[in-house]
This record gives sequence, structure tokens and C-alpha cells, in this order.
Amino acid sequence: MLLSDVERHLLDRAVGLGRAGWGRVHPNPMVGCVLARDGTVVGEGWHEHFGGPHAEVAALRSAGDEAAGATAFVSLEPCGHHGKTPPCTEALVRAGVARVVFAAADPGAEASGGSKTLRRGGIEVIGPVWDRDTSRAENPSFYHASERESPWIAVKLAQSRDGMIAAGPGRRTQLTSAKARHWVHELRAGFDAILVGSETARVDDPRLSVREGVSARVAPTRVVFDTDASLSPSAAMLSEPGGPVFVVTGQEANEERTRALESAGARILAVASGSGGIEVSGALSALWELGVRSILCEGGGVLASGLIGGGWVERLYLLTAPLELGPKGVPVFGPTVGEAAWREWRPFGEPRWLGPDRLGVFRRRY
Repeated sequence: MLLSDVERHLLDRAVGLGRAGWGRVHPNPMVGCVLARDGTVVGEGWHEHFGGPHAEVAALRSAGDEAAGATAFVSLEPCGHHGKTPPCTEALVRAGVARVVFAAADPGAEASGGSKTLRRGGIEVIGPVWDRDTSRAENPSFYHASERESPWIAVKLAQSRDGMIAAGPGRRTQLTSAKARHWVHELRAGFDAILVGSETARVDDPRLSVREGVSARVAPTRVVFDTDASLSPSAAMLSEPGGPVFVVTGQEANEERTRALESAGARILAVASGSGGIEVSGALSALWELGVRSILCEGGGVLASGLIGGGWVERLYLLTAPLELGPKGVPVFGPTVGEAAWREWRPFGEPRWLGPDRLGVFRRRY
């Protein structure tokens, strides 16, 4: 779609506003809206929390009477169905908005078609401006859930400058700065679940919670892939505040250990397993049935590499610390991620610095 530079700027502003909903609106998408007349902003808003007013309604309230005759720039096609809130299309028509420019088409069967409703109401509609690939990248778990019954998965890993995840096998190694660690908590807040493997749970004893002044609408579920139910009942995640803990075990896991974990507060999900450990498809299906729509895997390297190599991961957040661990270190990626697997990946945006640490974000081609 051909838009003027001013229109593109206003649409970009709407997208940026929508991102303020990270961690507050999922599983709904992040959406922002800007109302403008002759290039001047008269109102704006975003979807601030799950179940609350949508971006268009917030922007209309901000604009008041100035919404009449204005153009609404929206990051996602306005919805045309009754859900937790009335349709945004009705609000736009009632307010007398003259034009709507939207970036991404709504993939949901219920919510899509809002542009048709707007046109029937006499509003000029331009959109979708983005192609599906760009649209999906903005709200990936929302698009993923409309296509398949399996959680959307991202991986977050930290490595040294020479590509190591730890100083040696079984050694807990702090790599990143306080600023990077704070960012990790912000990242966690936007996911339904945080996942680690049994070795990471044993070595790092992580809490897998959202902390450091960051709040999440719902505390992420904490998940451990643990074929043999080896997680200690005294693990920090079982006693520290946070979301529920699910230990995904093999069906042949030791009953005494599973009972001990259940007594400590864990919920056991027994799925099929093989020589390579937990069968991923079965584990993801079980988590989907429990309402998990997005997962952030935080390691270790073996689990993350297996998920990437198996084609389960769609986004990678890779932090690189300015230090070297040497040849005795543990490589961040294992042999299960072959060269062919990396051909599917490309950078997503420019690298950024979190204190001394470099963050690179990558996504798999769709």
C-alpha cells in the first residue's frame, strides 16, 4: 500500500504504542491506535490490559469530538465481533471516523472481516499495509495460535564472546550484566510459560519467575523437561513465589520421585519419551491443553539446540557477553543444530546493547 511519509510515521507510532501492552494483554495481540487530522494527532491509545478497552476505544476517548472526520491508524485490523468488549468497528463508525489505515490483517476467524464492516459503515479503509510475514513477526504467538494447536516457542540464551554457555560441564556461570538480567524479566512477562531442561534446573536452581520490579498480568507457568523426574523437591522454583510448576516426565519415571515432587507442589505431566528424552510433540500438546500458548525456553544448550534443530522454535534471543571462557567451556549450541537448520534463520531488527552485553534477535523464515 502506498502511504505518505506522514502516514507511515503515524502508523509506526501506532505500532510502537501497541508494544506498551507487552506482558499485560497476552494471549490477546498488542495493538495501538493513533487518530489524526491533517497529519496532526488528536488522540491515541493502546490495548493496556487483557479484558480492558481495545486500542481504538482508548484512542477515541482520548480524541473526544475531534475523532469525527479523522483518520485512525491502527496496528491490527479493527475487530468486528463481540468478545470481552464490543466490536471496535462499531465504535469507529459511531464516532464518525472518515478513514482507517491498518497494518496487519486479523488472522482470527471471529475477529477478521472488520474492514468489511467499516466499509459498510461508510469509512474508507486502507489495509493491510503489511504482508503476512511482517504481521506475524509483530504478534507471533497470536498468529501462531490461529494456525495450529501448539504453543509458539522462543529461545533465550546467553553466551560468551567465544560461543560458550558455561565455563565447564555442570558449572553455574553468570555471563550477563544486571541490565541484561532486568531485560530478561521484562521478556518473561510476555510469555505463558518459561521452560528449562533438567540439567539447567539442577545446576542453576532457577526460580523462573518475573522479578526485579517487573510485573506480569499472570505469573508464567514454570516448566521443566525432566525425563526421569530428577528435579529436587527442594528446588527453588517449588518454594519461591511464581507461577505453577509443571514437571514433564517420561511415562516410566520413578514413581517415588514423582510423588515426592507432587508433595512439594509440582504437577507431573507424563508423556512419551525415547532415547533422546521427552517427546516434544507430546509435551507441547499437553501444555497446549493446559492453556499454554507461548513458551520461552531459557536452556540449557542441549534442550534449546534440540528444539531449534527439530524446527520447534520461531524466535531466538541471543545475548553475548564481552568475555571468553576458553576451550574448556560448554558450547552454546550442540550438534543437533546443523548448518541446514540455520539457513532458515535471519536477523530480526538491529542488534542492541544492554549495558556491556549485545542482544541479537533472530527469527525463522515462515
